[in-house]
Amino acid sequence: MISLNVNGKNFKVDVPEDATLLWVLRDHLKLTGTKYGCGIGECGTCTVHINGKAERSCVIPVSQVKGKKITTIEGLSENHPVKKAWIKEQVPQCGYCQPGVIMQVAAFISQKPALKADQIIGKMDDVICRCGTYPRIKKGIKTAVQMTRGEVKK
Repeated sequence: MISLNVNGKNFKVDVPEDATLLWVLRDHLKLTGTKYGCGIGECGTCTVHINGKAERSCVIPVSQVKGKKITTIEGLSENHPVKKAWIKEQVPQCGYCQPGVIMQVAAFISQKPALKADQIIGKMDDVICRCGTYPRIKKGIKTAVQMTRGEVKK
């Protein structure tokens, strides 16, 4: 039995220690907002926060996150600037990768509030959107940073 703290709640799951966090979240905790993309940690679709840092859940054994705070897209506040910016700028096309993109951007914004939008955009190369909504993602990032700084209404 493995104890996890996900989105501020404690869970016990009966899974092998080498089960990946992604599949524990999706199959055992029924938190399906985190998506499967490549399975090798390259595309960013499965990004969650572990102790506030963006991590690829498809390559992390659940045994490595015991005692850590895990946040999924479901645990990110509906009023979070990134979620609000995504809605305002109509960023998603199909939306499949967007939970991972949002979690990556949210981690950058929370860890470095002074980071400029262009700096965040420069760090997003390892998140893949198969629909090619990169111009809208960039616009969403700029709006989210402006919202965080109070330059644009949330």
